[in-house]
Parts: sequence; C-alpha cells; structure tokens
Amino acid sequence: MATNMPRKAFWQKHGRKGGMRVEKDFELYYWPLPFRGQFIRAALAFAGKSWNEHDEGEIAALMQMAAEDQPVPFMGPPLLVDNETGFALSQMPAIMVYLAERLDLVHGGTRERALTVKLVNDANDIIDELTLDGGRQMWTEDRWASFIPRLVKWMRIWEAVGTSSGLEAGKGFMLGTAKPDLADIVTVTLWGTMASRFGAIAAMLSQHAPATMGLVQRLRAHPALARLEARSVTRYGEAYCGGEIEKSLRAVLPDSDG
Repeated sequence: MATNMPRKAFWQKHGRKGGMRVEKDFELYYWPLPFRGQFIRAALAFAGKSWNEHDEGEIAALMQMAAEDQPVPFMGPPLLVDNETGFALSQMPAIMVYLAERLDLVHGGTRERALTVKLVNDANDIIDELTLDGGRQMWTEDRWASFIPRLVKWMRIWEAVGTSSGLEAGKGFMLGTAKPDLADIVTVTLWGTMASRFGAIAAMLSQHAPATMGLVQRLRAHPALARLEARSVTRYGEAYCGGEIEKSLRAVLPDSDG
C-alpha cells in the first residue's frame, strides 16, 4: 500500500508534473486561496519552515487516484507531506495537531494541549459556518442577519477562552503562555484573515472580542506572519474562500464590493 511511503518513492511510482522541485521541508497541496490552507501556512511560517505549494492540476491528479495509491487516503485538500519523514496527512485540524508536536508549537501541559485542539476544531467549525458548509447554500440578506448572533457568540467564546488565561488587548496570549504558540497562530489566522478581508467582521470582532482583536493586531506584526500575509496578498489578492460562496458573502456585507 502506498500510504505514507517515502515521498521520493511515491513520486518515482507516480511521477510529478514538471519534475522534482527544489527540496523543502514540506509539500502543501491546497487551492490558491487563504481559507483552510492559511492555517497550515501560518504554522509552517511561524516555525521557520519551508514548503512547496502545488498547483490545481497536481491536486486534481492526487484526488483522482485510487485511495490505496494516494500518499494518504484523502478526499480533498489540504494535504501535507513531511519531506523529512515521508509522512502525509490530510484534514486541517489533524495537520495542525501534527505540526504542534512536530514543530514544538504548543507550550505548557495537558491543559494547553487540549485547549489548543479545541481552538483548532472551533476554527474549523467557524469557517464551515461562514461558508455555509462549503457553499451548499448561498448567503442572502436574511440568512446573514440570522447568522450574525451566532458569529458574535463565536467571537465571545474565543474572547472568554483568552481572557480566562489573562489575555488583554495589549498583552498576553490565548492560553496564558509566556510566548505565542499554536493557539495564537490559529487565532490570528482565523480572525485576522477574516477581518482583513471583511471590514464589517473586523468591526464586530473589535466590539465583541477586544482582547482577541488586540492579539490579532499584535501577531499580524510578527515578522514571519507579516511576510506570509504580504505573499498571500500578492498571490491571492483579497480572495478569502473563493467561488460563488465568496461572492454571496461579499454581497451581504456592507463594506464589500460584491
């Protein structure tokens, strides 16, 4: 079975469009958008790791393979390959938990690890809800109005987790650690990416979760994360999740052009 075979052996068997790339620490398969892939990019960037990004054709080719021939059996991206070990993994929360251990991105003990996993899964739930389960429906004015209280509650949940550990707008981190770790990376990626692209959501976050917004603003200035955001704007522009669902989201937000 090909699952998690060493990367070079996998590509010797299946080949790669355009030949072998420059060797880097990881291979990331995700669409040319921020959304779920941005969490993985942020963790890698924060840890000082390098990675290759793969184009839509390569992603489609992997998705079309039989499960037993894929580097890890998966339905869709993100997919990450660790070039040092050959280990491949799909599903954003699973990848983030793997990187937390692999790159030593969680500080503290059992409490901090458990809360980090909670925040990763909360983030995954939030972006699912914000995109109506990946675009199964489109946003309308009425749907958005009905969703606002739920989005506000998510912001207050995030705020309560942080402030219970001493987070303030001008200091501190999500889980009370002495320095930022994966919980903070998830926070700035979730809310910072969203807020930078949708001013109405940024205003809501400032009102209902000021400590969280303060943390987001502080961490967006972190050199590695600031470089990642600059590259992302160059590559993806102001895109967030893409497609018709993003068009419908921009249409119902008062500060959007859609």
